[in-house]
Amino acid sequence: MNSTPSSNPWYYRIGPGLITACVVIGPGSITTSSSVGANNGYSMLWIVVVSVAFMMLYMTLGAKLGVVADRSAGDLIRKHAGSWLAILVGCCVFFIATAYQSGNNFGVASAFEAFSDSKEVIVGLIVAFNAIALMFLFAFKDLYRMLERLMMGFVGLMLVSFAINLVRLGPDLGEMAEGFIPSVGMIELDLLGLLGTTFVTTAAFYQVYLVRQKGWGESELQNGLMDARIGSVIMGVLTIMLMSTAAAGLYTGEPVVLKSPVDIAQALEATFGTNGKVIFCFGVFSAAYSSFLVNSMIGGFILSDGLGLGASPDEKWPRLFTAAALLTGMGFGIAAILFGFDLTPSLIMAQAVTVIGAPLIAAILFWLTSRKDIMGKHVNGPMTNLGAALGLLLLLGIAGYTAFVKIPDRYRSYVASASQNTAEESASSAEAEAINDDDE
Repeated sequence: MNSTPSSNPWYYRIGPGLITACVVIGPGSITTSSSVGANNGYSMLWIVVVSVAFMMLYMTLGAKLGVVADRSAGDLIRKHAGSWLAILVGCCVFFIATAYQSGNNFGVASAFEAFSDSKEVIVGLIVAFNAIALMFLFAFKDLYRMLERLMMGFVGLMLVSFAINLVRLGPDLGEMAEGFIPSVGMIELDLLGLLGTTFVTTAAFYQVYLVRQKGWGESELQNGLMDARIGSVIMGVLTIMLMSTAAAGLYTGEPVVLKSPVDIAQALEATFGTNGKVIFCFGVFSAAYSSFLVNSMIGGFILSDGLGLGASPDEKWPRLFTAAALLTGMGFGIAAILFGFDLTPSLIMAQAVTVIGAPLIAAILFWLTSRKDIMGKHVNGPMTNLGAALGLLLLLGIAGYTAFVKIPDRYRSYVASASQNTAEESASSAEAEAINDDDE
């Protein structure tokens, strides 16, 4: 592994954490955080702090493992637990990334849907941006360096776009401050979704790969830890800005339904006009396209490593699996836009896999960094182990809620909707037949 001299400029000492921040702040987290702010005001800001604290802890575990270990995460799992577990982890992550990639395609489209109703234009843009991503994936020899520079630009766009709208709305700073004080009695189970969109274990696990691609070794451990902390703080700042913008512009005490970034942009337009909507959509595009690219890389690289086919950007299989994730997500996204293809079954399956995958990946990261034969003197201390164990328990709680509440509810809603559509089609068909009979 190459070493980065400490005399290099400051921006050489950050990077992987910014990339992770980009993949976490995507269309799903924008919609969830805005919905929480629109329906609860500033009162749930403290939950962001909790989720970011756990994400920071697991990102530092990933960074520490990446710079200290002498081999990739997949190789370590194979060596200490067996190939079956490495393959299981790779397949879980790839399936989750691919299933949610269609959502990232919708996120890219949503930045333009607020200005155009043409499905053909939207689909053309989706194809174009996927083509750009594929070109980026295969055209650059030093993929990591170009990815880092691109993500720095996207982070800057998100920070500026969301900050401008928040400042224009003039949030109540006193109420914002009160929102950081925990109010356990006000927690609703559905707010676990906010934790789930910020405390993303697959992204934390990918930190292992990013620090190795950066070229950091054990001598850069402090850089890796600081970078992970900076990245997680940026996630928190962006989430807080999104929640506060929705709280300042949309909260009335009445229920507000926000199903996508398009809904948010259109709802905020009434507050600060078209210019504000345009600025917000710049931020949405930056969030969606950065997640769009890095999410597929997470799936492709971890699957390739799990199968023992390589984990480095200069190897072909990580890039090929990343391309497969991109193209699959694009295919589902286009089918949904053009033909009304219902993505609900695939999202239900993705949630089901996440129930297993998210705690499993966290447990493996916790386990690997707790082994002295891997980490040496950098093995987890008692307080780190305590925090990691609490984070794992939280993930198990989210998984249980998803498995026994969210998935059944979503399935019942899907079945009811399908039955209603079938009944309406039957009624329309019967009505048409009756009209034909009368004509005869």
